[in-house]
Parts: sequence; C-alpha cells; structure tokens
Amino acid sequence: MTHSLLRFVPSFLACAALAAAAAPDPIQWTLALDAHSAPPGAKVTGRLTAVMEPGWHLYSPTTPPGGPNPTTLALAPDSAIASVRFFQPKPDRKFDPNFQLDTETFENQVTFVVEAGLAGTAPAGVLKLVAQVRYQSCTDKICLPPKKKTAEAAITVAASAAAPAFKIPAGYEEIKPVSAAAAAPAAGGAAAAGAPPVTPAPVGRTDTQDLGRFLVTAFVLGLASIFTPCVFPMIPITVSFFLNRQGTGGEAVERRNGVLHALVFCVGIIVLFTGLGWLAKAIAGPFGVVILGSNPWVNGFITAVFVVFGLSLLGAFELTLPSGLLTRLNAASEGGGYLATLVMGLTFTLTSFACIGPIVGPLFVASVQSEGLQPVFGMFSFATGLAAPFFFLALFPAYLRKLPRSGGWMVRVKVVLGFLVVAAAVNYLNKVNEALQVGWLTRERFLAAWVVLLILPGLYLLGILRMEGIKAEERLGVGRALTGALFLILALSLVPGMFGAPLGELDAYVPAPTASVGRGGGSPEANVWMRDDFQAALARARQEGKPLFVNFSGHACTNCHWMERNMLGRPEIQAALQKFVLVQLFTDGLDDASARNQDLENTKFSTIAIPYYAILDARENVIATFPGLTRDPKEFLAFLNSGAAKSGG
Repeated sequence: MTHSLLRFVPSFLACAALAAAAAPDPIQWTLALDAHSAPPGAKVTGRLTAVMEPGWHLYSPTTPPGGPNPTTLALAPDSAIASVRFFQPKPDRKFDPNFQLDTETFENQVTFVVEAGLAGTAPAGVLKLVAQVRYQSCTDKICLPPKKKTAEAAITVAASAAAPAFKIPAGYEEIKPVSAAAAAPAAGGAAAAGAPPVTPAPVGRTDTQDLGRFLVTAFVLGLASIFTPCVFPMIPITVSFFLNRQGTGGEAVERRNGVLHALVFCVGIIVLFTGLGWLAKAIAGPFGVVILGSNPWVNGFITAVFVVFGLSLLGAFELTLPSGLLTRLNAASEGGGYLATLVMGLTFTLTSFACIGPIVGPLFVASVQSEGLQPVFGMFSFATGLAAPFFFLALFPAYLRKLPRSGGWMVRVKVVLGFLVVAAAVNYLNKVNEALQVGWLTRERFLAAWVVLLILPGLYLLGILRMEGIKAEERLGVGRALTGALFLILALSLVPGMFGAPLGELDAYVPAPTASVGRGGGSPEANVWMRDDFQAALARARQEGKPLFVNFSGHACTNCHWMERNMLGRPEIQAALQKFVLVQLFTDGLDDASARNQDLENTKFSTIAIPYYAILDARENVIATFPGLTRDPKEFLAFLNSGAAKSGG
C-alpha cells in the first residue's frame, strides 16, 4: 500500500514565509523588454524568464488547485500601465508523486510573455516595469515553501517613439486570472508549508506502482469479504432474486432483465463505498494524512473502533444497525423496478457491514492516510471486488451449484479475522504511544501482543483453543492444520525481535529498541546519538573537530523507523557515521523540542519532510542533504562519504 504523509504541528506553518525568504532558491528570474522605447498608449512586450537548477521544477499558473502552489504573475501597480496580460507556453502535465495528483510543470527554463498596455496619459521619461512572481519549486522528493520575487526592466516613454508590434508567440496561450481562493494555499495544509508528502516512496518503486498495488489489494479484500458469514449465505438468495425477475418476451428477455438487475444491485454496492471515499476526501482534503498520520486522538479513536470490530468478530457481542433504518430500506427494496434493486444493493451493504467492516476498516484508514483521490479509488476497487461475484453468478447461474455450502468454515474465518483486527488495533495504539511519548507500549510489549494474537488463531484452528466454529469431535483437516501452523510460525518468527533482533520490513511499524538509533550492527561507539539538542550537538562538533550529522525523524514515522533499523544499523553505515557527531531531532511530538526542531528544519533546509538527513560543518554550513528513504546502502554510504570528504573529515 502506498505510504503516506507524516507529522506537522500547525503552529509551525507560520514560519514558512520567513523560510522562503532566507533559504537558497534554485530558480532565478529575469525580465527583458523587446523594445527600448514606446509612445503613450502603445503595448510593450516583455519576456519573464525563470531558469531552474537541474532536477527542480515550478508549477504552471494553470496547474489544478488542491495540490502545489501555482505560479502567480503580476506587474506592480503603476498609473502609467493601463492593462496587463501574461502568456505561457504549454506546460508538461503529468502525475506528481509529491502531491499524488496531476500537475502542470516547467523544468530547466521557461519564458513567460507579458503584454503591458501603456496608458494614453503615461508621462514621458523612463518607466520601470516590475514583475512580481509567487511560486513553489520542487524536486521529485522535496519542495520548498512558496517564495515571492521581483524582476525589473525599464523602457523610455516618448511620443516620438515607434509603437512596437505585438504578436502572440506560437504555442503560447493567455494565462487567465486565478481567483484568490484558488491561488491561496490551504491553511494548515502541506501546500501552504511548501512541503510534499513526507514519506517518499522507496527508491526503485514509483507512486503509480504503489497505487496499483493498493487498488489490487483493495479488490482482493473485496473478494475475500464474500466468504464472511454475513455475505456468503446471501449469494444464492440474491442471485436467485435476479434470475426470477419477471419480464415479457420469453426466457431471453427474462434472462436479460435478471442480468440488468444484478448490474444495478452491484452499482448500489459500489455507489455506497465510493461515496464513503468521496466523503473522506472532502473531509480530510488533499493533505488529510497530516491530521490522521500522527494525531494521538485520531489514532486513539481508530484503535477503539478496531477493538470494537475485533471483539464483535470474536463473538463478544453483535454489531447491528438501527432496526428502523433497515426496515425502511427493506420496504423500499421490495418494490418493482431498477430503483428498488438499487436500494436493495444499499441495504445489503449496510446489513453485511458487521462482517465486512473489519476488512474495509483498515483499508479505509490506509486510503484516507494517503493523498489525492486514493480514498475514492480504494473504496471503488473494494466495492467492485465485493460486487463482482454477484454479477458473475447472474451471468453464469450454473456455477451456483458449485459454490461450497455455508457452514462452520465461515465462523472460523470470522474468529480468525477478529484476532487479526485486534492486532491491527495494537498497531494504532502504538501510534498514540509514540506521539504522546508516554512509554506504555515498549517494543517488547508490542511484539508480545502480536505474538499472542498470532498464536491464539493458530491454536484455535488446530482445535486446542475452544471457541465458536469448531466442535470438539470435529476432524482436523489438512487445510486447517497447515493454516494453524502458519500462524504459529509467524508468531515464533517475531520472538527474536523482543530481544533486539532486527525484523526487516516490520521494523517500520514496530517500536524501536530501548537503545540508540540504529542498534543491531557495528560497534557500540558508532551508535552514540545526542537527542533533540541541536546547539549542544553543534558545540560538541566544534569541540571534537568533526562534522555534524543531523537525523530529522519522527516518533510515528514508519519510514524513519525503517531507515534507523535497516539502514543506519548496517555495519558499513555505522562505520561511516563514526566520523560525525550524531544528533537525532524529532519533529512530530507535541513538546517544545519538536516545535524547535520543526522550525530549524524548515528555516535552515526549507522543508518539513521526514526522514531527512543533513551534514553540517562546525560553522553550521550545510555540506550535504539526503531527503527521504532509500533501500540502496551504496547510495546512502556515498552521501555520508561525500559529506565527510567535503568537511575535511
């Protein structure tokens, strides 16, 4: 699944404008006029050019709203200028991994054309034209906060001058005015702070691939929901209802009507779930993950919801919708016509939610904790997977007889799913623990909970743990035995992690050991890290004559955890880190230190992305930076060696 954005404190965003003015700018602007003189009332043509450093781009004035800040162009007000128009070449429209949506960009160099109409009363003499630009520049990994700049050029206004001719260059089109609402960044949003999603995709994997995997996962989960006790028994009843719809014109017409009703039924399911996705998108906005990713109260609510779902699946109680609502929906679905069938699809989805809710719940949270339209696409894909078997069986009713019969296996699926949902709740409880830094859930306790919650379904499937769905005298089949053994194997594989052993990919989600960053390889001397005190670390670097290595990290940042356990913990990386004074600065907490660290990262490095790594010399000059996650040790080692060499270490 696509990983997403992390960790900002809203009060920090007010620093973005100051950072924009102080930070280095990879884009330089110049204004040149096509004529040296013009009479009053003439139209003067100028060329406003932006030259970008390699790898950087800016966004077109016509880039769609809801993502990055579009470039805005204007001329400073002057009574001698009666009208202004700007023109741009065709931008490059493509998917932007920073904002998870299509954007319009320019790279390397772009020239905008400005047409300034001089007033008929423009006084003779030198007239200075001042172009005012506001823009956001990004690479594929990071963005800078929006900046404001000016570029100037002068022209002589003289009644005796020849009026210059103006012609729109080929391939250029006029830039229509952008409303203030569309041009202004959303308050509290990542675009306002000039930051991209702070969990960049791993090297070698594109966000498009991530989205594709997410949609496939959603579709498979939708198909898997068919085998729950609330859904599976409804398949033959529902499909028979489609096939028995009356029509005139013989068997072929009846069959066609049945298929059409099945299609409408499936549309009802898809509409409901896709509507949930649209609702999430509307409420959370394009940067809703900023709220959901690290907010302890939101994650606490998610934990409680998952616990309720899990206990319901385990048989502690039954989740039901209000009977009055179901009665009204059922009455509406008993009428004739396609509208009744559509309502029937909505009713079916609501009545089965007690079983499919624990499946769609984690998917829903994962999709909302992403950017762009992923919540909509995710819910659409899930609903399509859930509805597909109904439509397929309406097309080929003979396969109804080949379906397995309802029985105890469905109850076993529900119980096992209950244990897994409770395990997911532990993961979200860990996000609360890390955000609040209360220390309730250590690595050992977290893994102990996961080990137990994997052992229990294993023992249940083997018939040792007596719960609903397995009778004492029931024979243990090969499939059930192997599935139970798989759960026990997974549980035992986590035990070494309780004693500090690395867990690979799982370390992104499991609390770090109670030791320094990157424990697990190399010598202990390589792992001496200072924490949340940049000035003390800088003073130590001066004292020891070493460069300073800064690790901007987050308590609840999964990519940060992965890097610290699987990259910084590698022996060759630890050996390279011995050349530096090491400091780890957390930016996603609720304390004053996190606020200071956020302000430092934004002001000095023009980003609030995590993980983010920087090397500074003893005079606080930035030598090298490395944004985001990488799975290539050679790439990260080259960054460290280059930084050490440039600092003279």
